[in-house]
Amino acid sequence: MKYRKEIITTAGTLACAIGIGFFMQNSQSARPSYFEGATLVNADAAILDVGAVTLTSAEYTDANPSPSPSPSPATSASGPEDTLTLAAAEIAVAPAPEVQAAAIQTVAAVADAEMPAAPQAAPAPKCDITTSARPMAAAMVNLTLSAPCMPDERVTVHHSGLLFSQTTDSTGALDITVPALAQEAVFIIAFTNGEGGVAQTTVEEIFDFDRVVLQWKGETGFQLHAREFGADYGTEGHVWSGAAGDMSYGVTGKGGYLSLLGDPDVPDGLMAEVYTFPVTSSQSSGKVGLSIETEVAGKNCGQEIEARTLQTFSGNDITSRNLTLSVPDCDATGNFLVLNNLFEDMKVASN
Repeated sequence: MKYRKEIITTAGTLACAIGIGFFMQNSQSARPSYFEGATLVNADAAILDVGAVTLTSAEYTDANPSPSPSPSPATSASGPEDTLTLAAAEIAVAPAPEVQAAAIQTVAAVADAEMPAAPQAAPAPKCDITTSARPMAAAMVNLTLSAPCMPDERVTVHHSGLLFSQTTDSTGALDITVPALAQEAVFIIAFTNGEGGVAQTTVEEIFDFDRVVLQWKGETGFQLHAREFGADYGTEGHVWSGAAGDMSYGVTGKGGYLSLLGDPDVPDGLMAEVYTFPVTSSQSSGKVGLSIETEVAGKNCGQEIEARTLQTFSGNDITSRNLTLSVPDCDATGNFLVLNNLFEDMKVASN
């Protein structure tokens, strides 16, 4: 794996602001603090300056373009060869009183006659939306939705601060597996038109697992990395999107695994990665190091990118941090930005 061409490292503890309205529409971002001094380190140990790393109460907003003004009605003008003909108008003469009375009686008779009812427009078909949540092994939840009138539609899944975008299939159905972040797990599935559904379930195994979440919007290049018990990059115990593992690791206590959430085909969609470790059934002991990384590439170079982190130990209180990161200019393409100390490392005792 050609993972390390060059590496950017940051040092120090990053102060963070806790926010609730992450990724929600029509909210404003506060930028209270900056972290300076990140350096770019390449394979030859040359050091270059790079931009600032900013931790902020960042919120993503979906731009809602103002509607275009309605075009004024088109006016027509006569062409040079058009002609206008004035027809002689007939002069109206009031009818005699006895004729008026007869006409009034005729109108009244017609009004009293039974008239056929005007046809009524057919009511719009009602969209029956159903949702369900079912607990699974390793504190996972099977989340389903059925909305037959909403095929191939974008939805946003909300759960305890976790947000990500999905798309219903051609029948309006959705069937996904989501890591639970709370014992009483509530899931909201919302369509862009405001419709949706809510599902709830109890996850008894939540106390056996630690979880961390990295979530973002659009093509930022963010990656969540876990290095279990001193594992090096690219070796067993290095868990990331390129070596995610699966739920069986958590069930057997072999190690942690990564859940990839969100539909990458949704334009400017919400994406998330969730790392899960089985703290009560682990076959090994030691520390699990956690970091956030992103490669400097054409899609993010020279930009500020935003993310949010969530962390919970054994299903207890969830801590969150919002991050704004200044990516170096495009001449640094191929380098990696590595952010440490954004999570509290997991300390695991073997069982």
